Amino acid sequence: MKNISELITLKPLDKKTDHRGWFLKAIDGNEVDNPFSCEVYFTAAKPGESKGGHYHIKAKEWFTLLKGEAELTLINTKTDEKLVILLEANNPMTVFVPENVAHVFKNVSKTDDFILAAFTNEKYDPVDTIVYNFS
Repeated sequence: MKNISELITLKPLDKKTDHRGWFLKAIDGNEVDNPFSCEVYFTAAKPGESKGGHYHIKAKEWFTLLKGEAELTLINTKTDEKLVILLEANNPMTVFVPENVAHVFKNVSKTDDFILAAFTNEKYDPVDTIVYNFS
C-alpha cells in the first residue's frame, strides 16, 4: 500500500499579476487523474479595474464573487441584448454565462479589491476567447 505522500500530488501554480490585479488558475484540466476537460480559476481586480471583456464560442462559465463588489455587464453577441448585474460578496450567488455572451466584471468598490472564482467546462483555447468592445 502507498503511503500518503505517494498518493498526494502537489502542483506549483503560476499567479499572474498586472496593474489590474491578479489571476490564478487552480485547475487547468491537465492534472493527474483529472477526468474532466475543465478549468477552475480565481482572479482579483483593484478598484475601478475590469476583468474579462470577451466571449467564447464553445466555453460555458460559472462565476462566484468571493470578495468585494463587481458590476457584471453581459451582452448577447447574437442579439446585442444587454444585462447589467451588481454582484456583492455579502450576497453570494453563482452566475452562469453561456457561449456567445460577452462578459466583463468591473470592480465598483472605491477601496477594496474583488476576488472572483470561475469554473469553465473547456480548457483554455485562445481561438475560443474573442475580445469584445463594451464601449
